[in-house]
Amino acid sequence: MTHWTRRRTLAALGSAGAVAGLATPALASKRKIVLGALRFTSHSASFIAQERGYFADAGLDVELRFFQAASPMSVAIASGDVDYAITAMSGGLISLANRGAIKVIGGALSEEPGIDGQKILVSDAAYQAGITSPAALEGKSFGMTTAGSSFHYMGSRMAEKDGVSLSFKPLQKVGAIIGALKSGQIDAWSIVPHIAKPLAGSGAVHIIGDVADYLPDYQVTTVFTSAQNAASGEQQMTRDFLSAYSRGVADYNATMIDRASGDAGVDQMVDLIHKYVYADRPRDKAAKSIINGTMRLNEGAAMNTKSLADQLAWFQAEKLVDADISLETIIDPSYVDSIG
Repeated sequence: MTHWTRRRTLAALGSAGAVAGLATPALASKRKIVLGALRFTSHSASFIAQERGYFADAGLDVELRFFQAASPMSVAIASGDVDYAITAMSGGLISLANRGAIKVIGGALSEEPGIDGQKILVSDAAYQAGITSPAALEGKSFGMTTAGSSFHYMGSRMAEKDGVSLSFKPLQKVGAIIGALKSGQIDAWSIVPHIAKPLAGSGAVHIIGDVADYLPDYQVTTVFTSAQNAASGEQQMTRDFLSAYSRGVADYNATMIDRASGDAGVDQMVDLIHKYVYADRPRDKAAKSIINGTMRLNEGAAMNTKSLADQLAWFQAEKLVDADISLETIIDPSYVDSIG
C-alpha cells in the first residue's frame, strides 16, 4: 500500500450491504477519527451524529475539521490528515482514487423531484441586462472554486443543455465567489438553497433557474475515505462510521423534510445545526437560511451510481482526468445500497 504523505498527495494532484445492518460498535472503544465537513446545511447529518452521541455510540471519538472547498478535503483524506469526508466529487478526488488513495463509499446529498434544491444565480447587473433565464447566459462568466469542481460540472451541464457558451472563473473559495457575484465581477453561479435564497433576498443577486431541471437526481455530494479505511483492515470502523452517520441522516430527513415532530422538532433541529452553520449570526437570522437549505439526504448513505457515472464521463470529456478510469476504480459499492 502506497503511503500518501501530504507532499506526495499534492504532487499526484498536479500530475493528472446496506448501512441499516451496520450497528456493531468498533472494537476499539472511543477510536479517534477526523471527519472533514463544510459549514453547510447539507452536512447536518454529521453535526447531528456528533451532537446526539451517535458517533460515540459506535465507539468513535470524532473531531470535525472544516474546509472551504472540495479539493482540499481529497488531499487531506489521501495524506491521512482526515479519515472520512463529505463533499462533491471533484477532479482531484477522481485522480487520487485512480492512484489508489481514495474510495467513495456512500452518497450524501441528492437533488430530488419535489424538493427545493440548488439554484442558478445571476448578478443584479446581469439580470438588469436581460439575463432572466439560464438560456440567456451566452458568453457570460460563471463562478467556480476550481476547475473540476461541482460548480464547474453544474455550469457545464446547464450550458450544454441550453446550447450556450460560458467562461468559467476559478475563485478558490465560496466566499470569494459570493463577493464576485454581488459586485458583478462574474455573471452567474449555482449553489445550495441556504446560500442562494438569502443572496437573492438581498437584491444584489437573482435566482433564474434550478439545477434539478438540468441534472435530475444529481448526486451532489458523496461520503469518501482512504482506500486503506475502505479495504485494508479498517472495514469495521468504516461500517461503524456509516452506521452512525446514517442515524443522523434519518433524524434530519424525518424532522426537516417529513416534519414528523412538527414545528417544535424543526426548531430543535435548527438549534442544533446553528452551532455549526451561520454560527456567527443571531439564531433568529440564521434560522430562515438553515430551513431554506433543507434538501433530503440519502437514506442509509445510498449512492446514485448513475449520477456518479455521468459525472465521471463529464470529467473525462473535459480531459480533467484520465480517459481510462472506471467508476469501479472510484467507488466501493460494498458498504451501502446503490440507487439510480
